[in-house]
Amino acid sequence: MEKAAGEVGYPKTIRLDNGPEFISKELDLWAFMKGVTLDFSRPGKPTDNAFIESLNGKFRAECLNVNWFMSLDEAREKCEDWRRDYNMVRPHSAIGNQVPARLHLPVDTPGQRTVR
Repeated sequence: MEKAAGEVGYPKTIRLDNGPEFISKELDLWAFMKGVTLDFSRPGKPTDNAFIESLNGKFRAECLNVNWFMSLDEAREKCEDWRRDYNMVRPHSAIGNQVPARLHLPVDTPGQRTVR
């Protein structure tokens, strides 16, 4: 999160499912300290988070299922390569065939940016 925030600022809201990795005092404290609202989707309702479900499916099909990672460092490198391509190279039809990274523009709030 800190790496992403360094690139585009902290989001105002993060939408999460109810997986155990997202239900922790540490995450609550981090969000509070950064002024980020955590918005949890309803349990058992993947359509509440359809964009993320789609992203997770693409990530699994295009990165996790096609690579055999021999080390944690290799896994991190390949996942970062996929993330960089997805956000900085690949046009997305949902945003008029633009690259997502181009839509991140700063706002006047220090430390926060809004995605248009």
